[in-house]
Amino acid sequence: MTIGIEGFFDSATHTISYVVTDPQTKVCAVIDPVLDYDPDSGRITHVSADKVIDFIKARDLKLDLILETHAHADHLSAAQYIKSAIGGKIAIGRHITDTQKIFAARFNLVDMATDGSQFDLLLDDGAIFAIGNVSGRVIHTPGHTPACVSYLIEDAVFVGDTLFMPDYGTARADFPGGDARTLYRSVRHLLALPPETRLFLCHDYKGPGRQNFVWETTVVAQRRENVHIHDGVTEDAFVAMRTAKDKTLAVPRLLLPAIQINIQAGQLPRPESNGASYLKIPLTVN
Repeated sequence: MTIGIEGFFDSATHTISYVVTDPQTKVCAVIDPVLDYDPDSGRITHVSADKVIDFIKARDLKLDLILETHAHADHLSAAQYIKSAIGGKIAIGRHITDTQKIFAARFNLVDMATDGSQFDLLLDDGAIFAIGNVSGRVIHTPGHTPACVSYLIEDAVFVGDTLFMPDYGTARADFPGGDARTLYRSVRHLLALPPETRLFLCHDYKGPGRQNFVWETTVVAQRRENVHIHDGVTEDAFVAMRTAKDKTLAVPRLLLPAIQINIQAGQLPRPESNGASYLKIPLTVN
């Protein structure tokens, strides 16, 4: 059986969302959907998510699962919007509870549940799920965040932020709960899959000298060419490189709004007495 895979590139956040389809049953899953957010105005729109919805409707597909690879720091999740429009259960790795506890404390979200109950399904490492007649398996791949998972579906793995294209490297590991040594082990676990296994990425930023955005690679290409973690790079060398590099990186532009939404399965804050919803921005005074 061959699954259908359609990628949707969001140029504002360099995020790729996917629709994965079982052609026999016409059942599909959406992976890492994007909610459009303008941080300057606070305006939310649905252009990116509507492209996904229109694709599903035009092909008369049935959406069964909305799979999040982790609580993203670079875009807001459109999971709730898509669920309200065409259904589907929202799923994420069970360790989202660790991320919720970290950030509920950071944002002083005293009334927020940190048991993962905002999501329909919490998935354990090794859990099997179905998209129609197609089976998928959850691979816990922490390091970027404690909750990161990858989804193995036939010969394809959707790796979230764990890996980028070989010319760009690997995810950062300096977010709260992240760990470079854990990330190394997660990547090596993925790269132990068969060499021809296809890897589908959540982001592409174009490596040096590359003109086009791409988001599909293979295990063998990563093992041979990844600039951070190709075969022969030791764990200690990777940790030293990743730690030094992360110290030079800026905070993602959408980190503060994105995390508040994404740890709650894409739910917007409850409207206040004036009908408007508000995000919290912690202030640091030096």
